[in-house]
Amino acid sequence: MKCTNKFLALVLALSLTICLTGCSKDNTSYDVYKTSHNFGIIQGDYASESNLFASNLAVTDTTNVGMDTVDSQVASGAGVFNLATKEVTYSQNIFEKLYPASTTKILTAYVALKYGDLDQEITVSENACDQAEDSSVANLNPGDKMTLRDLLYGLMLRSGNDAAIAIAEGISGDVDTFVNLMNQEATALGAVNSHFVTPNGLHDEDHYTTVYDMYLIFNAAIQNDDFRTILQTTTYNVFYTTSDGTETSQTWNTTNYYLLGKEQAPDGITVIGGKTGTTGEAGYCLVLLSKNEQNQQIISIVFDADARTNLYYLMNEILNLYGE
Repeated sequence: MKCTNKFLALVLALSLTICLTGCSKDNTSYDVYKTSHNFGIIQGDYASESNLFASNLAVTDTTNVGMDTVDSQVASGAGVFNLATKEVTYSQNIFEKLYPASTTKILTAYVALKYGDLDQEITVSENACDQAEDSSVANLNPGDKMTLRDLLYGLMLRSGNDAAIAIAEGISGDVDTFVNLMNQEATALGAVNSHFVTPNGLHDEDHYTTVYDMYLIFNAAIQNDDFRTILQTTTYNVFYTTSDGTETSQTWNTTNYYLLGKEQAPDGITVIGGKTGTTGEAGYCLVLLSKNEQNQQIISIVFDADARTNLYYLMNEILNLYGE
């Protein structure tokens, strides 16, 4: 009888587990407290449960900080994260679900650097080049052969949507498999309030992140020396082979206005590099790495600004007041 009871209890437990798991797929939770507490990255009643994952991260709660001191109304979300003090010095809706546009490519690069070989030669497919006319591209053509290293510069500097697809196919064989890897890695980093559908960030309602999640992803990416080198590069000359074997080249320039000299950072702030992103639904986005006069590294993020000028205006405001 005892064995029978134990068996029935086990069956019941398994049934409940399957039921709950099945329900969760159809009803994705977006409760910051229920998810992020598990990773120890949100302060609150369960702060004592923080694990080692959070030991080198800026930890905060859902309270907005500093919004009344800047023109916060021009963007939906923003944040400033001091990597030296582990403080969130400015917080504007940092746990709100927002569209990341091409800042998605930070995660794409992170995954590619983790799983790929920089010297691996990748052949650009027809699928990679099948981009909308107004899409941001690295001007790749089917049959072009270049290294993963080159494609990463096309991804991060030129913000090439074609480069993103070529990288995904080169690493994983197809885009869907690579995107699954992106979501897996994002979750492992604690970015549990995000979901990615493409490696380039073109709009999809189910493709979203938060300011805080992007901080987690970007903070992980900048630990890689190759990523940092690409991040702070202004111009890159790529030499590659076309489909008919012809050797050719082109030049890619960054889309970051600070590195181009089109925007000036506040006094005391030195911009190291970053990634822009823009779509109609996502607005104007920028993820930035800087350092202040104390040589402290600062990650600052603005999502869904209503204009490019306001994107840089708000970025300068929050860096000036909360980056030092």
